[in-house]
Amino acid sequence: MNENKVEVMELIDNLYSMVSEAWGVPLGNDKCIVEREAVLEILNEIKTRMPAELAEAKRLVSARDQFLGNAKREAESVRKASEDKAREILEEQEIVKRANAYSEKVVSEAEAKSRELRKVASEYVDDILRRTEETVGAALKSINESRASFRSVAGAANTQEPEQEAEE
Repeated sequence: MNENKVEVMELIDNLYSMVSEAWGVPLGNDKCIVEREAVLEILNEIKTRMPAELAEAKRLVSARDQFLGNAKREAESVRKASEDKAREILEEQEIVKRANAYSEKVVSEAEAKSRELRKVASEYVDDILRRTEETVGAALKSINESRASFRSVAGAANTQEPEQEAEE
């Protein structure tokens, strides 16, 4: 647990292994005995690392936004450059038609490039967010299952104590 680079999924895998390999409770197929301190240590480590992964997702969203902003500025720059070039050529009658066509082509290509860049960036960020969501969901599910197991074990222990006292 003291490794600096242990990821949340590894911690969840460790927790899952711990619960799945735990000794079963007699007459309780869904119940098991786990080492409380080890489980709590893993859960605390997950709680510690989750904000870092969420911060990474936020950083990726911010990077995507910056990427899209740069693409927009580049498209605007290309559009403006083509407009300026077209104005210079307006003085010559024959070239006017070519300049307008070229300008439209450049703008169209820039917009197409911008759309493609937006699409690629959005897909990348969506994939990162999806994986983060899956990680968070899996961690939450594991935590909920562990809590339910602990409650069951605690409940079973509380009901067995009065029976043992009555037998004595």
